[in-house]
Amino acid sequence: MINNSNENTLMDDANSPEVNRRLLGLISQDFVKISDQLKEASYQIRKRGFSENPIFVAVQNNLDLGILLIAQNELDNEWSYRASFLDEFTQRGLVGPEAVEMFKENYRNPDEYCCLFVIQGDFAGFVFIPFPED
Repeated sequence: MINNSNENTLMDDANSPEVNRRLLGLISQDFVKISDQLKEASYQIRKRGFSENPIFVAVQNNLDLGILLIAQNELDNEWSYRASFLDEFTQRGLVGPEAVEMFKENYRNPDEYCCLFVIQGDFAGFVFIPFPED
């Protein structure tokens, strides 16, 4: 999903089932606590025309990527959540120019799924996690 080139920073197999399971395991309990806030942020980002592809960065340490939305422990959460966009990921070389179209093709409906970029230590990857149903 991210790229098919070794020229990009992110790993080629970031959409593999093993990676997705690992990322979901790391983040799922925390995600339930903050999903409503991320869903609203995704809606506002799209409504205001900032991006059709919001990306939320989940990290447990300080990181200068995106804008802080929810600080660690703010809502009894273990992760910090930052709002970003595909444009920032391409500008920083995290998603290569040749992978942008593939990313957009694989981007899931933002009303139903949250696009998370999870970073833990040296491990990072995208995962689409469904928003809980009301």
